[in-house]
Amino acid sequence: MKNALYILILIVFFSCSDNNSLELKTLQGDAIGTTFSIKYLSDDTVNFEGKIDSLITAINKSTSTYIPTSDISKINDGDTTVVVDAYFQEVFNKSARIFNETDGDFDPTVGVLVNAWGFGPENEIADLDSLKIDSLLTFVGFNKVSLNNGKVKKKYPQIYFDFNAIGKGYLVDIIGRLFEQNNIANYMVEIGGEIRARGVNQDGVAWKIAIENPNEDGSRSFATIIQLHNESIATSGNYRKYRTTPDGKKFVHTINTKTGYATESNLLSASVISKSDCADVDGYATACMAMGLEKTQAFLKKHTELKAFLIYIDENDQLQTYKSENFED
Repeated sequence: MKNALYILILIVFFSCSDNNSLELKTLQGDAIGTTFSIKYLSDDTVNFEGKIDSLITAINKSTSTYIPTSDISKINDGDTTVVVDAYFQEVFNKSARIFNETDGDFDPTVGVLVNAWGFGPENEIADLDSLKIDSLLTFVGFNKVSLNNGKVKKKYPQIYFDFNAIGKGYLVDIIGRLFEQNNIANYMVEIGGEIRARGVNQDGVAWKIAIENPNEDGSRSFATIIQLHNESIATSGNYRKYRTTPDGKKFVHTINTKTGYATESNLLSASVISKSDCADVDGYATACMAMGLEKTQAFLKKHTELKAFLIYIDENDQLQTYKSENFED
């Protein structure tokens, strides 16, 4: 449903003075179709690379729609005997909560439409029209699925789970918890632009990141720079990942779960910050893109536990930004 690589969040480190005796260590690599960058402070010699690789493999086996033998793929194919693991159950339960909080604007059962529009692992449907979309909407709705004793029950066999809108954030959390279990208090985990930060960086200050402007021409400029105080951030946007039909109509990769269409709105990107898990803000950021600007603004006023930075186009086609009342640069 989204890929935060296209709303690039650049990690920015500002050198002051080395007043921390702990060594800054860096890990980089590929995971779940994107890249990761991990920074942490430690005086230990523990090698986390093997453990992180094992976690990536486990998450893929549980929730990747791009692996035919994964649990989620088997469930999507109609296998009712699958007993899902703790990873799947946590993602499922988080999804159910965010689905309810956002009145269905975040909904991982939108997978059947993601595939239909050509943004998923399955074949797209040619010549999508209102009748085809209406028929597919029958199979969308997280209130049509349940999880009991480790088994997923679907109201319709055609329901297709797609956890991509929460999956990167969840893997960020799992790796972050690995560090915490090993008494690493100062770290920052970034996967595909989704970030979980705890403690401070090598200069003894909160981790700093820059949120990039949505420049379609490939150039880079920063909209703002923020500090993460034991917080997570996720960004969702539509300005780079889209498809254009021969008649020039643009379809974005965030699907409106109410209409079934993938049309762009005036909201170009949404960055959501919270002290909660990265998976949570990952889901909220996707929901914001589905809501659009005005509905997102109203949602944020009710959910003051979330901070947000929005980039949108005003009525004069000018780039504008909006910060929630509790947002601090």
